[in-house]
Amino acid sequence: MASLRTEITEIVTGLGMLGYRDLKQALEVRPGHILNVAEAHFDRLSAAYESGDHLAEFELAWDNGATFARAQDGLRGRPPWTIEWKGPHRPPGYEQVPVDLRIDHVYLVSCKYGSNILHNVAPAHLFDRLLAERRGDREDWFGVVAPEAYQALYETYRAEAGLDDLPADVTALSAEDRSVIKAGSSRGLWPGLSQNAYNDFTLAVARGSAQRWLDAMCTATDREEMFWRIIRLQASPYFVLGASVDAAPLRYRVGTPWDFRNAFELRTFDAWADPAGQPLVRWRADMVDRHDGRRSATEGHVEVRWSHGKFGGMPEAKVKLDTAHDAVAGYFTLS
Repeated sequence: MASLRTEITEIVTGLGMLGYRDLKQALEVRPGHILNVAEAHFDRLSAAYESGDHLAEFELAWDNGATFARAQDGLRGRPPWTIEWKGPHRPPGYEQVPVDLRIDHVYLVSCKYGSNILHNVAPAHLFDRLLAERRGDREDWFGVVAPEAYQALYETYRAEAGLDDLPADVTALSAEDRSVIKAGSSRGLWPGLSQNAYNDFTLAVARGSAQRWLDAMCTATDREEMFWRIIRLQASPYFVLGASVDAAPLRYRVGTPWDFRNAFELRTFDAWADPAGQPLVRWRADMVDRHDGRRSATEGHVEVRWSHGKFGGMPEAKVKLDTAHDAVAGYFTLS
C-alpha cells in the first residue's frame, strides 16, 4: 500500500486536472475519471483533508494539477477523459520514465516531492555501463575499484571491534558475517584508527569510480548520451509536477534528446573524486545555447555507499542533482 503522503501528492495532482471548483468538491464527487483509485483511497484522503493534516501537500498537489490543466505545454484547458494512477506496483521490467500518472494514454506525469535523487543503481550500471544496460550486479564494487584500501579498512575495523571470529579477507564475508558487523556497529561512526582507514578508503573508491566512469566515456557521443541518461531524457517527453527540497513548486517538461540537441551543444561531461565524508564522485556537464551562445552547466554528485550500513549489502550509487531543476539543460519550465 502506498503511504498517505504518496497518495496525496499523486492522486490529488490528478484530481486537480479535472476542473472541479476545489479539492473539497473533488473529494466529495470521487470522480470515476481517475482510474485505479479505490473507495478506500478516497476515504483516507477525505479523512486526512478534514483533519487538516498534510495541508501543504494537499494544496500544492492540487495547484500543480490545476496548473497543468491550464498550461500551454499541458492540457490547455481541455478536460481529460481518463487519468490513470499507477499506484504502488512492481514494474514488469526496467522502466526508464518514473511515471505516476498517465493522462488520456498520452501525457506522462511524474510526481516528485522533496527529492533531488535521479537514480539509485548498482555502481557498475552507472560507472561501467553508463546507465545503458541494466542487469543483476552481485559484485562488491569496493573490492573492484579499491581492493587494497577496502581490505585495510576491514582489517583495522575488525581488530578494533574485536571481531576475530570473522574471516580475515573482506571478500570472504558472508551475509551472516555482515549481519554480525551491523548488529555491533554504531551508525555513521568509526572507532579510533578506523576513521583514518575510512578516509583513505573513501578517497580510493571515489578516485577509482571516477576513473572507471571517464574510461567508459571514450567518445563525445558517449558523453552526450551519458548526460541524456543521467538527467533522464527519453524518446518521448514527460512532465514533472511536485516540489523541490525547499518546498518550492516544480513544474517542468522533460525534453527528448532531439529537443536537447535543437537547443544546446554539449561541450564537456566531466567527473572527479571529492574528498568528502563518504565516497563521492562529482559530475558536471557544460553546454552552449545554440540560439544565444550563452554558456551553462548542470551539476550533480554520486554517493557510493553500502546499502545497509558498514560492510552491509552490495554497494549502491545514488545519483543526485545539485543544479536547480529550472536551470537544467533539457528541462523546460511549464508555460
